[in-house]
Amino acid sequence: MIKMEKKLYTATVNVQGGRDGKAVSSDEKLNVDLRYPKELGGNGAGTNPEQLFAAGFAACFEGAMGTVLRKRNIKTEGITIASQVTLGKDADDGYVLAITMDITIKGVETSMAKEIVEEAHKVCPYAKATHGNIEVISNVVG
Repeated sequence: MIKMEKKLYTATVNVQGGRDGKAVSSDEKLNVDLRYPKELGGNGAGTNPEQLFAAGFAACFEGAMGTVLRKRNIKTEGITIASQVTLGKDADDGYVLAITMDITIKGVETSMAKEIVEEAHKVCPYAKATHGNIEVISNVVG
């Protein structure tokens, strides 16, 4: 376990009703209705935890890539990440997540982009937290 030595920021979100409820951050900038997706029998009229995790992971990972790029003094024309979080079942019929990110780093050669992504996995707190716990696939697509 990695121990936190210095706190930089704490996000607080209150959730009521679980997957069929509401999530509101303490600053009220996040205020979303939570609903089961149609694929899980819901009406799909809100967001769901998998969408929120996909957004959070990709945003953090892109930030980590930016840190690596600055450290290496590499200029880019932009980064895009298509993030997919899949909810599934394991061999014991328990719920598990998997993450796939299709990553484009414009203006950077593919071999260098792969190095940047590899290093970002060592920087990103989301990647560190999930390492060895769930399947995380990073595809450099451009």
